[in-house]
Amino acid sequence: MAKCLAAGGIPCSTAGVIELDTSAEALRLRAEYDRQVRGRAGNTFGRPVERVGPLIRKTDVNGPGFVMYRDLGGLDGAELDELIADQVRHFAALGQPFEWKWHSHDLPADLPDRLRAHGFVPDEDETVHVGPVAPLAVDAPVPDGVVVREATGRPDLERIRVMEEAVWGFDHGWLPDALEREMSGADSDPGVVVYAEAGGEVVSASWIRFHTGTEFASLWGGSTLEKWRGRGIYRALVAYRARLAAARGVRYLQVDASPDSRPILTRLGLRPVAVTVPYMWRPASAG
Repeated sequence: MAKCLAAGGIPCSTAGVIELDTSAEALRLRAEYDRQVRGRAGNTFGRPVERVGPLIRKTDVNGPGFVMYRDLGGLDGAELDELIADQVRHFAALGQPFEWKWHSHDLPADLPDRLRAHGFVPDEDETVHVGPVAPLAVDAPVPDGVVVREATGRPDLERIRVMEEAVWGFDHGWLPDALEREMSGADSDPGVVVYAEAGGEVVSASWIRFHTGTEFASLWGGSTLEKWRGRGIYRALVAYRARLAAARGVRYLQVDASPDSRPILTRLGLRPVAVTVPYMWRPASAG
């Protein structure tokens, strides 16, 4: 059974339709994702982390902050408004933007309206896909001349940066440092970076993060140079990372999927169980 949902409280007629799987198995997977992944701080990347009531708040002096949670513990009305306002005051005092990561099954249902009332603006939605590792941990073909490799050091990460900048058209100077930190295991959730290469050029890249103390790993990235799209490279990188997860005894994979990757991941067997929207507050929006 599927549910029609438009992200961020926007009517389906204006936002487009996202079909969520609301079967009993999908709801079970969503509950495991909520229980095991959403309630933990995960990688801090050197940022101070605080518990503020039901929230996990990450403050970064060099970039946007972040607020996440498993659930809001039944908060509603004036108490919830005060919790939201407290986060705004915290980041306003620092002059920094921050993200409130909202999921479509979060309660209360009017949370998006309350966030907007405090100056938050919804960014692009993503679909949370969850599923078992085993069906994805298979051999997947790549085009002739393409080789899939694991990044082993800074030179690989700098080459990945060049590819990402070609795809997205803006500076990714932060990326090698971030990926190097994940590969080093400096934070609690270690990662492995995987890329596809053709003729000495990186044509696609992605990474996997293993969530320590859980049954989950999550998939990230997946950017591909335009001329190499539609040729099975993204699927091959998913399969490679799934094999890495299976080798570590991971039970579930989770992805926050963009519109481009949603249909591929669904065909591969990862179930779309929720929509997530980054609600952004920026100092310029105050008042």
